[in-house]
Amino acid sequence: MLTFAHSWLFLLLPLPLLVRWLLPSFHTARPAVRLPFFQQLAELTGRRPEAGAAVQRRSVVQGIGYVVVWCALITALARPQWLEPPIVRAIPTRDLLLAVDLSGSMAEEDFTGKDGQKIDRLTAAKEVLDEFLTRRKGDRVGLIVFGNAAFVQVPFTEDLDVCRQLLAETVPRMAGPKTAFGDAIGLGITLFERSNVKRRVMIALTDGNDTGSQVPPAEAAQIAKDKGIIIHTVAMGDPTTVGEDKLDEEALRAVAQTTGGQYFFAADRTSLEGIYSTLDQVETRQVETISHRPRRDLFHWPLGFATVVALTYPLASSALGALHSRRLGTTEQREVAV
Repeated sequence: MLTFAHSWLFLLLPLPLLVRWLLPSFHTARPAVRLPFFQQLAELTGRRPEAGAAVQRRSVVQGIGYVVVWCALITALARPQWLEPPIVRAIPTRDLLLAVDLSGSMAEEDFTGKDGQKIDRLTAAKEVLDEFLTRRKGDRVGLIVFGNAAFVQVPFTEDLDVCRQLLAETVPRMAGPKTAFGDAIGLGITLFERSNVKRRVMIALTDGNDTGSQVPPAEAAQIAKDKGIIIHTVAMGDPTTVGEDKLDEEALRAVAQTTGGQYFFAADRTSLEGIYSTLDQVETRQVETISHRPRRDLFHWPLGFATVVALTYPLASSALGALHSRRLGTTEQREVAV
């Protein structure tokens, strides 16, 4: 599609006519005829010399050349552009952070896999999270793992394949046997501080209670609330477990309620799938679409055309003048011969 960046400049097309009408013509004073004894000759004839004007007629070729050059220059100044097809890009408007427990209790084989075989809790979580990540196209996703301490496994990225691969490489006790849930929330808050989006969501999965955090989960949740971070907590495993591996549902529920999130409990793989399907509906994909149409400048074409015409029309005018003179000379010779 052809368009002009400064189309208002076409209003200048009649400017030469306006200048010619308003301003006086340019006059050059010079004698028309040189004669010896001009004054005496004027007295003898009884005539009084007066000022006259010799008007040079512009040829048709010159007139056409001026018009073409002026129109081409105005067209070039109007900056013609060719609009390319629009390029549409979707920008994520939300950062989604996954926090996965890698404590020793995640090695308990009390879940059933897709093939019906017994698998450990972490393997079941990874299978479900892998399917969850495939549906997050358009979101920026980050991954935090925690055990004795919390670590950033994947910073926020739109490359979900990398996130899935690094999640698949995690194993129980990789970060230590304990559960630093509060520190994981604190690390997530720090990670979100580098984000520019307004919508910030964390999904934390654990099967135990906080046994190694420097910051209690309740305090970390309050800070997250102040930062506008929503935390959904997912508990999995056996709630009847006692000791350090005891599932602290009250703490997980409190974290979710404080930040405006939801608390879920997964007793098996089927319920875990249902939880992430629910989260997929609650936290729908949110993107902001921007469209850009590249513009290709074409001003050099009319500018080049004006240059070519300005350089060639004097030659054409001279050639036509010479041809006209030659024809006149031929006609005069014929008349003399007759």
